[in-house]
Amino acid sequence: MGLPGSGKTTLAELLVPRLKAVWFNADAVRQEINKDLGFDEEARLEHARRMGVMCDFATRYGGYAVADFVCPTKKARTMFNPDFVIWVNRIQEGRFADTNKMFEPPTGYADVVLEDGHTPEEWLTQVMAALEGERWDNQAPTALLIGRYQPFHDGHKALVAEALRRTGQVCIALRDVGGIDDSNPYDFPQVRSNILAGCREFGDKVRVIEIPNIMDVFYGRGVGYNIEMLELSDELKSISATKVRAGEIDIHGNAIKDRPPGWNPMTDKAGHPGDDKG
Repeated sequence: MGLPGSGKTTLAELLVPRLKAVWFNADAVRQEINKDLGFDEEARLEHARRMGVMCDFATRYGGYAVADFVCPTKKARTMFNPDFVIWVNRIQEGRFADTNKMFEPPTGYADVVLEDGHTPEEWLTQVMAALEGERWDNQAPTALLIGRYQPFHDGHKALVAEALRRTGQVCIALRDVGGIDDSNPYDFPQVRSNILAGCREFGDKVRVIEIPNIMDVFYGRGVGYNIEMLELSDELKSISATKVRAGEIDIHGNAIKDRPPGWNPMTDKAGHPGDDKG
């Protein structure tokens, strides 16, 4: 993000092939998909929301999406809901007075701030170094969580967060139980999408794999694994997937009296799993 003419697209041209990412350039998107939108504040918010939805679709099953656009206000950035923010802060004013006037610097918000006086290649090195800490490493210490997650709720998310805090990255082994009975209505793609949406803030440090319906975990002599039950607060323990499926509580543990039309316990909204941004 950054003012028009700051160098966002120049950086994206280097970053996209390096990450093998899907690229959403704001000018190109406006010419084709968002041609109905203008540049007033309301239109910019809708533009940011749509850019976020497209990035969500592109990354739903892994990989990166790069969006380069001004995203001038805090509210627009909230609508876009980024995982990682690069602020190209090379100029003080862009070529459009209305954009300059509404632009709100993301002080204390950007993951990387790129200043003037460096080449695009040096910018790329700086960004890749910052992203390296966010990337999955197959040989790094990893926590394993095994479960059904029918559906994934705040209690499950708290377990993931604690496992991340202790170990650094988490592999969620999702049991293939979809449709075997009333307690397991959701299939692997639905639950996986729900988990990744709920864990978006953890970046690439969470992986979801499919496993058979594992009922027992055995091991032989001491093999170096630490097997431990993570203790959560009573409030989080009270969130039950059974109660969520029954419509008694939502995925955050809040009591609900009636399900709204089309209510979906996977998303806590009306509609299909994966429709929201988590």
